[in-house]
Amino acid sequence: MDAFPKQKIDFNNTEVAFGHKSNAELKQAYWLFKMIGSNFLTKVGPPVANFMLNIGLPIQGAIKATIFKQFCGGETIAECEHTIEQLHQGKVGTILDYSVEGEDEEHVFDFTCEEIIRTIERADGDPRIPITVFKVTGIGRFALLEKLDAKQELTPTEAAEFERVKQRCEKICSTAFERGVPVMIDAEETWIQDTIDLLSIEMMMKFNKEQLIVFNTYQIYRHDKLTGLEADYLIAKEAGFILGAKLVRGAYMEKERKRAEEKGYLSPIQPDKAATDRDYNDALRFCVNHIDSIGFVCGTHNEESSCLLTELIDEKGIVHNHPHVYFAQLLGMSDNLSFNLSKAGYNVAKYVPYGPIKAVMPYLFRRAQENTSVAGQTGRELSLISREKARRGI
Repeated sequence: MDAFPKQKIDFNNTEVAFGHKSNAELKQAYWLFKMIGSNFLTKVGPPVANFMLNIGLPIQGAIKATIFKQFCGGETIAECEHTIEQLHQGKVGTILDYSVEGEDEEHVFDFTCEEIIRTIERADGDPRIPITVFKVTGIGRFALLEKLDAKQELTPTEAAEFERVKQRCEKICSTAFERGVPVMIDAEETWIQDTIDLLSIEMMMKFNKEQLIVFNTYQIYRHDKLTGLEADYLIAKEAGFILGAKLVRGAYMEKERKRAEEKGYLSPIQPDKAATDRDYNDALRFCVNHIDSIGFVCGTHNEESSCLLTELIDEKGIVHNHPHVYFAQLLGMSDNLSFNLSKAGYNVAKYVPYGPIKAVMPYLFRRAQENTSVAGQTGRELSLISREKARRGI
């Protein structure tokens, strides 16, 4: 591990941020974020695209060449190679993310489990792919997890079904352990998250004794998740394993608030953005203060939190590329964070979703919606791309 001099990172350095993009790719990204900014992709796009795909109209090529190309690596692991290498040129790693969702059949869960294992096998021995990821709802039925969270008694058939979910989860994590490839378990909706948390802790107890293999995800826009992180740290200390924590703000806010209102319970979401930001930054401080026994991924598109973590690392005299600290962003977004952080010597990786176009559509439109709902995100992306276009004279 190398030491790096203390330095203030310039997240406005567009030459570094977009050094991996050709002029044509930069122009296309500009056009796409213009479309997102107009709300066409978020309001008109999903129903139109889904209708056209469902009746078999040939629009897959258009989707693949535009929004899919911006936010996804390809339809298969092999198709992701160009993106993997392009990111690597800027010293940014790839997190292969098989983004098929919303299925509920056993044979699909088995296939998804095997596909996640293929991402781990693909990562083995390739430093360009430092971390992998999966969702428990990719390998198990949502309604089953919901019943478990609600503490309802399972039928014998359901108990056997959940046993298969656990077996798939363990198969993935044991492969990660054998190959020495870390794997993150994504967070999901609150009404299935307790079951996911228990599974994650169980996997960490088995596979994180000597090395950092399994990460759970903490959605800090929940008002209980900072204390949850601190409680899990105490469990890890007592049980003798390294806590793996991916810190994100969260992905289901509107859905969570709506459900809480409909069902008449207290919303699990923070009262405002300031409370989320405060807890997120406190979670970063907590992880840095316990860096010997917590490995964490700072999954954020927030410049302030990214800056804070770089300052905390320098204050503690921690080397920039410490194996217990990673920054992560989504492919196609916040390149100004990813590539400027990597240039300063930090461990950085991008989520690179892949899968059949039709199956990945829900993911793609969430990304478009995220860019319009996060204050200033689309405008920030456009201003940076515009600045780089001007710098290049294109």
